[in-house]
Amino acid sequence: MKGFLDHLECSACGATYDADQLHTVCSSCGKVLFARYDLARVRDAVRPDDFARRRGSLWRYAEVLPVRDPENVVSLGEGWTPLLEAPRLSRALGCRRVLIKDEGVNPTGSFKARGMTVAVSRAKELGARRLGTPSAGNAACAMSAYAARAGMPAYVFMPEDAPLMNQAECVAYGAHLFLVHGLISDCGRIVRREGSERGWFDVSTLREPYRAEGKKTMGYELAEQLSWRLPDVIIYPTGGGTGIVGMWKAFTEMEAMGWIDSKRPRMISVQATGCAPIVRAFEQGQNQAEPWTGAQTIAGGLRVPSAIGDYLILQAIRDSGGTALTVGDDEIVAAMHELAAREGVFVSPEAGATLAGLRRLLATHQVDPDAEIVLFLTGAGLLNAEMIAVDRPVLDPDDVEGCRRAIDTEEE
Repeated sequence: MKGFLDHLECSACGATYDADQLHTVCSSCGKVLFARYDLARVRDAVRPDDFARRRGSLWRYAEVLPVRDPENVVSLGEGWTPLLEAPRLSRALGCRRVLIKDEGVNPTGSFKARGMTVAVSRAKELGARRLGTPSAGNAACAMSAYAARAGMPAYVFMPEDAPLMNQAECVAYGAHLFLVHGLISDCGRIVRREGSERGWFDVSTLREPYRAEGKKTMGYELAEQLSWRLPDVIIYPTGGGTGIVGMWKAFTEMEAMGWIDSKRPRMISVQATGCAPIVRAFEQGQNQAEPWTGAQTIAGGLRVPSAIGDYLILQAIRDSGGTALTVGDDEIVAAMHELAAREGVFVSPEAGATLAGLRRLLATHQVDPDAEIVLFLTGAGLLNAEMIAVDRPVLDPDDVEGCRRAIDTEEE
């Protein structure tokens, strides 16, 4: 393992920072910091074919990740998730080829593991002693797990209506869990207000430079799994938007190293009807998104009223010729059912939003059914199993006729 991290750079104003000190956002303009690498040296040190001989983990891409010393890597085996053909779904939609990237098989059940393995590893390497984060649910579980693995205290703030499974996971990992009357944005205010005095390093979405580095490995994996090319369309559920931001950064890095060509997928952002600041900004031609008032949706990961990386999400969508759209909660639940019944993948509501979005895009002729389309299924449905209604008859094994009637009714 050999890293080639060079410096940190503000993604907005271009200010540079020493990468070997703890930083959050740009001190000049308050925007997102990006990790920058000596890509010429990376290109000389490793070739795309080399990765096939490495372990199935996102740490296979160590040369473009920020940890200097492998002893500081805090890992639970995250990454290298399957890219699955979805033939039954493709036929039902009338599409040539739909692929699903199943992030629900990551540790703690979501793609959040990618960001937290890198963020916690780098925070540990740079001397952080305590970690704090606001979360709608899944990020809290991931941070709590990796902090436990690293032996670091974790302070987690979640909306009081966050899924019980997420709350239980955090408690099981030994995190200091606090439930907040409000949204994730309110949780973030507490972390930022209390963190510096109490010695918490804030690992909020895009408020430190390294969660995006973990998320960008989705882009590297996708290219490798498609023999170093990219699909025509990527559909991604968007709350804080680190996945889109990270993958877009990965595509730029890979092209700079000659691993892929200049072709880019259309990046399509899906948000919930009850919380859609990125969609509204996209439709209004704005470069930043105004905070959403009264955010409501069953998909906790999409209930993010404002995103610090809004300008980066919007730029990726526009530069790729993509779009942004909303779907309703009923559509999300129906899509969760459909993905499970057609392809055997039980997903979170955020992941279900991608299929709901694809259906709407096809109906409005915004996506070519002949395109190669990748749905990013960002979480496992087991974390939200209470959303699936289970109303089934109880059979008496001695009542033969009753059993048969019930089975016949079900088959109808």
